[in-house]
Amino acid sequence: MTPRHLPPAIARLISIITWTENVLLILMLALMVLLAATQILLRNFAHTSIDGADDLLRLLVLWVAFLGAVAASREGKHIHVDAVARWLPGRARPAVNAFTDLFTVGVCALLAWESVRYVLSSHGSGEMAFGRLPVWVAATILPMAFALIGLRYLLRLYHHARQALGMEGLE
Repeated sequence: MTPRHLPPAIARLISIITWTENVLLILMLALMVLLAATQILLRNFAHTSIDGADDLLRLLVLWVAFLGAVAASREGKHIHVDAVARWLPGRARPAVNAFTDLFTVGVCALLAWESVRYVLSSHGSGEMAFGRLPVWVAATILPMAFALIGLRYLLRLYHHARQALGMEGLE
C-alpha cells in the first residue's frame, strides 16, 4: 500500500516512522559490524575484549530482527499465506486479503499487549539485561515492533477493504 491512499497527515506520520525505522536499522547494523569486528581483532591480536560487547551484540541482533520484521511488513514482504487468494478471481482477492489483514492485526495487538505486560513486570523486578541496562529497556522493542506491524496491517486492511467495496481500483 502506498501513502497516496492515505490522508496527508497519516501519510506524513508513516513517512516519519519509516525514516526512523531505516535510520535505526542502519545505525544498529553498523554498530553490530563495528563491534563484532573490533571484538575479533582484539581477541586475535591483543588477547583481550570489550566487556559486555557480546551481550550488547545479542541485544542488537534482537532489535535488528524485530526492526527487520517491521520493515518487511512495511514492504508487504512479511511472511503471509496467500494460497487461497492466489487462486481466486481478481475481485474476490481484496476481501480475502482484508480478512487475513484483520487476523494479523488481532494477533499483533495481542502480542503487543502481552509484550507491554512483560515490559511492565520487568520494570518492577529491577532485573538487569547486562551491565546497568535494565531488562525492561532491552525489551521495549517487543511491544513497539508488534504495534508497528499491527499498524501496518491495519493500513493494509483499510486499503483491501476499500478495494473489496469497490472504492479503490485493483492493483
